[in-house]
Amino acid sequence: MPRRRRAAGIGALPGRKPQWLATGLTIAAAALLAGCASTQPETMPGSTAAPVAAQWHAPLPHGGQLGNLSRWWAQFDDPLMLRLIEEGQHASPTVAQAAARIADAQAARVAQNAALLPSLDASVSASRGRPDLETPVGTETSAGLQLGWELDLFGAGRAAADAARARLASSQSGWHDARVSIAAEIATTYVELRACEALAEQAEIDARSRARTAQVTRLATASGFRAPAEENLANASAAQGNVTLIEQRTQCELLIKALSALAAQDEAALRRELSTATGRLPQPAELAVTAMPAEVLAQRPDIIAAAHDVVAASADSDQAQAQRWPRIALTGSIGTTRIVSGGISTNGSVWSIGPVTVTLPLFDGGTRRANAEAARARYEAATTVYAARLREATRDVEDALVMLDSTAKRSGDAAIAATGFERSYQATEASYHAGTASLFELEDARRSMVAAQSAVIELQRERIATWIRLYRALGGSWPADEDKEHDNE
Repeated sequence: MPRRRRAAGIGALPGRKPQWLATGLTIAAAALLAGCASTQPETMPGSTAAPVAAQWHAPLPHGGQLGNLSRWWAQFDDPLMLRLIEEGQHASPTVAQAAARIADAQAARVAQNAALLPSLDASVSASRGRPDLETPVGTETSAGLQLGWELDLFGAGRAAADAARARLASSQSGWHDARVSIAAEIATTYVELRACEALAEQAEIDARSRARTAQVTRLATASGFRAPAEENLANASAAQGNVTLIEQRTQCELLIKALSALAAQDEAALRRELSTATGRLPQPAELAVTAMPAEVLAQRPDIIAAAHDVVAASADSDQAQAQRWPRIALTGSIGTTRIVSGGISTNGSVWSIGPVTVTLPLFDGGTRRANAEAARARYEAATTVYAARLREATRDVEDALVMLDSTAKRSGDAAIAATGFERSYQATEASYHAGTASLFELEDARRSMVAAQSAVIELQRERIATWIRLYRALGGSWPADEDKEHDNE
């Protein structure tokens, strides 16, 4: 049970000792009861009760670098993507709102800390008049200081200050999380656009191949070498190729508009910059995940924010409990007064200590009890949310690791297939020029090669997007020099 501070600075009046003694005993008894009602978080980061697995259950990537995550974006070989990420973070309304929440939390923290200190006000007044018929006209001037202090005997103010500090830390983590999220979203959109451009090139090759096959089939049908059904099938295939090409180009257009909105870029200027490296996917640096889950998840901003929310809810519960006990307030003043009346001047100092006000809550219809129960329920909800966030974070990392392992296993076979179909096409093309293969065989080999190359492009997009997803799941990071303005308490 915490040690209680002894009240001082108030002297007993003659003949009033029993009343002062009774009041002191009442306050001391309430303080002892209040000190036994403290609420402390039970499940916090790093504690043995935190629901975090002891090890990863998905294959870990190999060959990655254990570098600072804040430098991960800089390791991409695409300066345009890096610039879009940076400008998108500055223009993001989510990041701006998170920064505003930091300012609000900072103001609340200052206010709660100030509430623990005495308040001091200065006043200056002057008046001139004749209060009655027998008093000559006079002038009165005064200047003084007024002091007020509510003694935080039961810890309500300290609990409020603790809650404010925790909410400030939570809002700072929320700002970090917003920056990591917008960076990952812009990067993912950019990768999808580059993959879309590459797939559009393959779709265009495929559409031209189908159109040429249809043209040759029409000529062969007109000459009687092909059945009309084959012409219909070739025309249908060509039309389907055009549909796929149009769909792919439309998807690319939508991605450009999405990227322009996310990064707050002029669309015409963005298109000019994108045209310099059409269809080229940026290559990320691989990450190594060797630490235990608890160590990895400890750096996630959303987990840190949820942990601080638990602390804030615990402090709110303590405050609600403390507000059920008496409140003690002390006031005092000191000043100087000058009175000039009828040629006589009087001046001097005036001061007072008190009154000491003790507010004893007797009956409020159960309001304070209900507030305390509600605060306790909010604390329990915060701990549940924190535990759920830990489970979700673990799942995010595990899912990304599984997808990375899957794309790694498929990459080899996809590359072999693409190489094989390309060689088959080259052989068929040589046979066609030698007159031993038909155009139909050549175009069929071309479409098989295009399909295999498109599969490789899609697999590359999926793998890069999964690396970004893993970066996001690990909590990302941020340059330290950009955080100083938000980390000062």
